[in-house]
Amino acid sequence: MTKLKPRLSLIGIGVFAVLLLVVAPLVLTDHWLSNLGKYCCWAIAAVGIGLAWGRGGMLVMGQGVFFALGAYSMAMHLTLETAGAGVPGFMVLYDPLAPLPAFWEPFRSAAFTLLAIVLLPVIVAGLLGYALFKRRVKGAYFAILSQALAVALATLISSTIRETGGDTGLSDFKYFFGFVLEDPANRVMVYLIAAALLVVCLLVVWQLYRSRFGELLVATRDAEERVRFLGYDPATVKLVAFVLAALMASIGGAMFVPIVGIITPAEIGAAASILMIAGVAFGGRASLFGPALGAMAVGWGQSSLGSAWPEGWTYIVGLLFIVVILFLPKGLSSLLPRFTAARRSPGEQPAAGTAAPELEAVQS
Repeated sequence: MTKLKPRLSLIGIGVFAVLLLVVAPLVLTDHWLSNLGKYCCWAIAAVGIGLAWGRGGMLVMGQGVFFALGAYSMAMHLTLETAGAGVPGFMVLYDPLAPLPAFWEPFRSAAFTLLAIVLLPVIVAGLLGYALFKRRVKGAYFAILSQALAVALATLISSTIRETGGDTGLSDFKYFFGFVLEDPANRVMVYLIAAALLVVCLLVVWQLYRSRFGELLVATRDAEERVRFLGYDPATVKLVAFVLAALMASIGGAMFVPIVGIITPAEIGAAASILMIAGVAFGGRASLFGPALGAMAVGWGQSSLGSAWPEGWTYIVGLLFIVVILFLPKGLSSLLPRFTAARRSPGEQPAAGTAAPELEAVQS
């Protein structure tokens, strides 16, 4: 049975990939395909949150920081691509003679932009995680600190109007690495890239969950002191998961920009980070597909219900979060195991959900 579950998960990823990469482009209109691409970007970030929070026990409430690193790196490159050899239009409005800021110049290079999308979140998350985990900061303190960083970054971007566009953000992108974004075929291509990256992230997390690292991560979450007693450093285990989650959030942010066509501080602040957490909790933070499907469901609700009832959408999300925490603490992904357990014969006992199996696997 233990060998069957990973195979079923892999088959599920295959079916999910076919639905996203083959079926969706054939049956959805351009509008809904673009929306689905946006949901895929949030789902990429949610998969990382599931790894860090669901398996690692780290309530990462500031993923908007890493989402922003990828999003603004991509947006700066696309803005410069649109401006050509000149200065972006929003900068000219404030000072027609102002030169391009020095930190913008490297983003003219596509290679530098791609490296920044990957390396910036890794470096920032590595330094931040090392400082926190080595000092054994966890729980509410870690969650509050991570969210405070998201608020600080959003405030900083809002206050730097001439350099980042401030609250209006960066928008009006014409090209995506040389491809014209107004071309419907190119927009489908961008969607396919985002969907493929989501599938790759699911495959990476699937492999991690069934590896020795995945067992060690769960053991660290449930019995950190016992893991330390066995000779492993829980800080290193947490750091790897935290960095991977940051990288996935950055990738999701980078693909969000060409699909949506705009990035503002509203997409990276505390509210956006909480919305990501709500989607992961709704789907089931400890499962493989739960975070991605939950994020896509919340994204669909925001697009559909939010447009019809803008002021009330936030209350719906809050109510949804409360209901899930009270009645489905493991998310919607726990419904099927509950249904299966209810159909068991009275004499059959379910397996205990403790960290003992993971600790035994680590010791072996």
